[in-house]
Amino acid sequence: MTILVTGGAGFIGSNFINEWIEQVDEPVINLDLLTYAGNPDNLREIAGSPQYLFVHANICDGERVGELLDRYEVRALIHFAAESHVDRSISGPQSFVQTNIVGTSRLLDAALPHWRKVSDFRFLHVSTDEVFGSLEPDEAPFVEACTYKPNSPYAASKAASDHLVRAYGQTYGLPVLITHCSNNYGPYHFPEKLIPLLINNAISGKDLPLYGDGRQVRDWLYVADHCRALRMVLAEGKPGQTYNIGGSAERQNIEVARTVCAVLDDVRPRQDGRSYGDQIVLVRDRPGHDRRYAVDTTKLRTELGWEPLQNFDAGIEKTVRWYLEHPDWVASVTGGTYREWVARQYA
Repeated sequence: MTILVTGGAGFIGSNFINEWIEQVDEPVINLDLLTYAGNPDNLREIAGSPQYLFVHANICDGERVGELLDRYEVRALIHFAAESHVDRSISGPQSFVQTNIVGTSRLLDAALPHWRKVSDFRFLHVSTDEVFGSLEPDEAPFVEACTYKPNSPYAASKAASDHLVRAYGQTYGLPVLITHCSNNYGPYHFPEKLIPLLINNAISGKDLPLYGDGRQVRDWLYVADHCRALRMVLAEGKPGQTYNIGGSAERQNIEVARTVCAVLDDVRPRQDGRSYGDQIVLVRDRPGHDRRYAVDTTKLRTELGWEPLQNFDAGIEKTVRWYLEHPDWVASVTGGTYREWVARQYA
C-alpha cells in the first residue's frame, strides 16, 4: 500500500515526507503543483528513493487524483496543499478560494469511489487554528469544539475546506480526520513567514518588520513535532474526529523577534558589534489582524499520547542555524517575483 501527500514540496509537507521516508517503510506519492512556495529542493535527499514518487499536478484535477489513488492502491491521503499566507489572501483572495476550497472538494470527490474499493482508506486534512478566530489575552486556548470565526480570507477558505471534509464524513461515511495546528517553524519554511523572514532580513542588514505593536501572540510548534503528531493521528486517530496540535509555546511576535536576534548575536555577530535587535521596526498593522492564537492539545495528549519534544528556545536556535547553513536554498527561493512582492508589501 501507499500514501499520497498533496503539497509535499511545501514547508510542512516536505518535512513530513522526509521524515516518513526515514522512519516508515511505505511508499509515498507527492502530488504538488510547485507554485511559488513549493520547492523540489526540499526533498533532494530522498528524491532517488524507491519509496518516493513525485507527480506534478493540480489538486483541482480530480480525474488525475483518482487515477493515482487507484493505480497505486493508496491507503491514505494526507492533504497539505494550500495557499497559506494571510497577507497574500488579503491582496488576492480568489486563489485561496480556488486552491483551498475547490481543490479540497475535488480531492474529496476523487477519494469517495476509491474508499469504496479500499475499506481501510483515510483522508487526513491538515488545517489551522486560524479557523477559530482570535483569542482575548486571558481567554482559554481553543478546543476542538470551538465555534469557527475566521477573520481573514485565508482562514475563511480553510474553514470552508474543514466543513467540506467533515460533511463528506457525515454524509457519505468517508473516513476523514482533521487537524488544527498552531504556527509551525523549522527547516524549509518559505521566507515570507515571520521566523525565516526575520532570519533572512537580519543577516542581509534589512529591517525586521513587525505589524502594529508587535504584541500579537502565537503558539509556536516545531515542524518535526507536528509531523510526528500527524503520523500518530493517521495511525491511531478516530475517523470523524478533529485534533488540535500545538507547541504550548505562546510568544508575542516581538518576543520571537528578540529571541531570533539573540541567537544571531551569539552565532553570527554583526560586524559593527551592535545587536540585530536594533533592526526591529514596527510597521502599519494589516487589516483584521488576529490578536492571539493558542490551542488546547489535551485531546491529542490523552487519547494518542503525543507530547511536543522540542522546546521553543532550542527549536529557534536549531532553525536559525539551519538557515545559516543553507544560504543557497534561501537564495533560490527569495528571487524574482518573491522579492518584488515583499518590496510591495513593506514599501
